Amino acid sequence: MTTHVFVIGLDEFHLRQLQTIRNADAYAFHGLLPYDMVVNPETYPIEDMIEQGRRELAGAGVPVDAIIGHWDFPTTALLAVFRRDLGLPGAGLAATLIADHKYWSRLRQREVIPGHIPDFQSLDPFDPEAEDQIELDFPFWIKPVIGFSSQMVYRVADSRELHHALSEIRQGIARFGDPFARLMEHAGLPADIPREIDANHCVLEKPIDGWQCTLEGYIQQGKVVVYGTVDSIREGALRSSFARYEFPSQLPREVRERMVAITERAVPALDLDDTPFNVEFYWDRESDRIRLLEVNTRISKSHSPLFADVAGASHHEVAVDVALGRRPDFPRWEGEHSVAAKFMLRRFEDGIVTRVPTAAELTALESEFPGARIQVEVKEGDRLSELRGQEVYSYEVAVIFIGGRDHRELEARYRELAERLPLEFQSLSGEGSAQVG
Repeated sequence: MTTHVFVIGLDEFHLRQLQTIRNADAYAFHGLLPYDMVVNPETYPIEDMIEQGRRELAGAGVPVDAIIGHWDFPTTALLAVFRRDLGLPGAGLAATLIADHKYWSRLRQREVIPGHIPDFQSLDPFDPEAEDQIELDFPFWIKPVIGFSSQMVYRVADSRELHHALSEIRQGIARFGDPFARLMEHAGLPADIPREIDANHCVLEKPIDGWQCTLEGYIQQGKVVVYGTVDSIREGALRSSFARYEFPSQLPREVRERMVAITERAVPALDLDDTPFNVEFYWDRESDRIRLLEVNTRISKSHSPLFADVAGASHHEVAVDVALGRRPDFPRWEGEHSVAAKFMLRRFEDGIVTRVPTAAELTALESEFPGARIQVEVKEGDRLSELRGQEVYSYEVAVIFIGGRDHRELEARYRELAERLPLEFQSLSGEGSAQVG
């Protein structure tokens, strides 16, 4: 008997990840809402998205056994709305909004893990006296309370940088803030949540540094389970841009166990249940201090090929099982590789894309590096500074998923592949064309 699973913003790449899970032939995977409506559109018309999703589900012509998603806001909140409509397992809308809101979630974390979060405060960027309301000393990070992929996230070291960051944030914050406000109207938020600190606010946090990693897990009927840890390696002048994710983590086991214990307190404090999650941490070797960066109410889509390479199946399997109300049995460590990574090719200055690889060139490269998957994120003629969804300090132009026998082989395979990737840019300084890799 076929089980029908609906996936918000489903694309071909993630359909292939879903097809790696156990008994995949027993499922029918259906897209819910178009990819372009969900992933990095110019605007998020929340009421239209909810109405269209409800129409698609009502007219599907098959049972809706489960609904899942792997994208950030607003997918996380839309999941809660649609599951509530149909009485399906999943985190409630209020809990999802609390987790997504970077200030509200810090308030809850402060109650249960006060020693594992940085100093923080909220700020209204539209307050004429905003700069006078800041209580933290420089330097600190400033970011909208709703956002992802480090968009509009600035590290500020002085008043000049703060003034610039606030100016930029004021121009872009409504893209996420306004749809979040619409979703707040659909949720009954608990009394301890300060609704006046809405989604058009910022959170300021003191910097936390060290070894970064992400714990992937789920909470089901109140029980927290962590099944994998992925290392996050950063690059750039501020060490703020992701260079790669590596699985499995090389963190000391004792440190990972302490992170799990913190997770077991932090996730339930957000009122979450019956959902996958991932939690980002930093470990400072010198002080041996662990700090929590954020909790996400979804699997990491970036990690799914890594689990497929090493564990034998994407952790979409966890998302599907939890959405069906079943206890996951994951991972099984049946992959072809001992280690795997997602490498992010970045350019740290603006430019025009002058050359991208053809489909035939990508196929040829992937055949020479078995198991590699290449995704080019730009097209010829693009100006990098005009692309949506990019962070402040660099431009992600391509990603490469690749596996290997050990971390040294992994790095060597990637370097060789990247050097041969025909991806070129025209510098705006007039210095000619440069190849990334």
